[in-house]
Amino acid sequence: MNSVQTHILSIPSPFAFENGVVKVLEPPETDQRTLANRLLGGRYEKPYVVDDGSLRSLYFSFAFVQSAMRVSKPNSLELAYTRKMMSFLLFQPHPKCILMLGLGGGSLAKFCYQHLTETKITVIEINPHVLAFRNEFKIPENSERFQVMLGDAAEYVASCHSKYDVIATDAFDRCGFASSVCNWEFYENLRRLLADNGLIVSNMAGLREEKMAHLKMLSDIFGERTLAVPVGRDDNHVALAFNHPDFEPCWQTVHGRAKSLSKSIGLDFDKFARKFERSEKLDYVKRSFLSSIGLSSDA
Repeated sequence: MNSVQTHILSIPSPFAFENGVVKVLEPPETDQRTLANRLLGGRYEKPYVVDDGSLRSLYFSFAFVQSAMRVSKPNSLELAYTRKMMSFLLFQPHPKCILMLGLGGGSLAKFCYQHLTETKITVIEINPHVLAFRNEFKIPENSERFQVMLGDAAEYVASCHSKYDVIATDAFDRCGFASSVCNWEFYENLRRLLADNGLIVSNMAGLREEKMAHLKMLSDIFGERTLAVPVGRDDNHVALAFNHPDFEPCWQTVHGRAKSLSKSIGLDFDKFARKFERSEKLDYVKRSFLSSIGLSSDA
């Protein structure tokens, strides 16, 4: 981290449709006109923050917002996919240990830290520039219960010997899925680290071909114990994969748990439960594969 620029320079937003300021990791003497041109031309390679006074968003490129924080509610979940990723609580309501691969603006990490007060949370983030924005997104300091570490997710899971009740994957760079997590070995290592009743919750965004490739790796490893739902207009998918070989959701239990979670946490868990139940009954994962190669589910 010592060689990483940690000074945060604020300049007026050069983006016509974004007010406020852009925050970058650059020294004070940086030529702001040149910097603005690099941002507008998509040639700026570091992550940066756009802050309009009410919303603070992290970008790897302006084509895709990586994370967002409502300044007045720093621990809320602003983006739809982050809310839907919390669906893991429908199936694992009291996780002892959570591993998160990818920090971004820390939305999921902060939300879990606030609401799951008995849970130990470990976060692995590969990009030191992302970590340099930690205070901008009001991410808690490291403690016995909460650890954010700089490292490669694939290397971490390959060498780790801990067990986790939940593994959340949200590992992206400016080009899409981080290259180190785009292989079968990575997902096999995730399965190895899961507790007997553990699960994976994964954000899948970007190009359809990439999303389908990752969903297929999950499905190949976990079989019918894989569920997926689209995330509204965000063009993301959230997938769940369950470790127990005999896992079969009891939807009556899940819907009852959803009502309790909606009251205690405030998200629309009832809606999440309905979507995942429908996904299972329609065999959404299989249909997605067939659709991606131009076949129907009746073929």
